[in-house]
Amino acid sequence: MSPIYNRKWKNWYTAIGMLFIVMAGIVLARQLILWGPEFVFDFIVNAEVTNEKISLAMIGFGLFMIGFGAKKFGENPIS
Repeated sequence: MSPIYNRKWKNWYTAIGMLFIVMAGIVLARQLILWGPEFVFDFIVNAEVTNEKISLAMIGFGLFMIGFGAKKFGENPIS
């Protein structure tokens, strides 16, 4: 293996970020199938803490983890 192997997308942060995004996507897809888009949208915009809002927060956290992993491991390790 080359000593300049790029590990930008193969790290712990990216794996956890993808896990959060997939889990939230499954929950949102299930809610869309059970309740329909109009009810899910109502659940997202109401004042209560609902499963849909937690799923959106999980997607945001997953994207943050992927971005953090790409930034942290983006530098050249040989420098």
